[in-house]
This record gives sequence, C-alpha cells and structure tokens, in this order.
Amino acid sequence: MSEAYGGDFITIIDDDGQEFELEVLDTMDYNGEVYTAFLPADMDESDPDYGMIILRVVQDEDGENIYESIDDDEQLQDVYNHFMLLLFDDEEEDGEA
Repeated sequence: MSEAYGGDFITIIDDDGQEFELEVLDTMDYNGEVYTAFLPADMDESDPDYGMIILRVVQDEDGENIYESIDDDEQLQDVYNHFMLLLFDDEEEDGEA
C-alpha cells in the first residue's frame, strides 16, 4: 500500500456548511484527472452506509485543492474499481494479503 494510506486527515465543508473530517487513503491520476479516496474519520464499521468516499481534486486560482463529488455513476464506479486495484495490489506487494 502506498505511504499515503492512513496517514493524513483533512476537514472538508459541504455545500450546507457542515464540516467532515476524512482520513486520506490514497490519491491517483486516472484518465487525466486526479482523485482522492477517503474514509470518514469517525466511521463505524457496523454502519451499513460505511464506505469509501471518492472525490475529484481540482485546483483553484491560488493552487489550493478543491474536492468535488463525482456525479456520473458510471465514472464513479470506474474510478472506484481502479482505487480498489491500486489499494489491494499494493497490499499484496507488501505481503499483507
């Protein structure tokens, strides 16, 4: 797994002004765009809605990262599948699988 896995936390604010703390799993370039996968920092693994959050990374005029949701379900599924390959292939290479 890459060194970025599980090491960083960010706080994002949604369109309603609510803050969320997220744990960064990994970031990847895919099809000319950058995506980051997160887990909620306060996740409860027994929650049926527990899961990975994937956001597209874009930069504003000042070079700051802005995280956007992926509204196209097919694109989201494609990016999710590539993250799963990236995350689990790294685990197998590290002998963790």
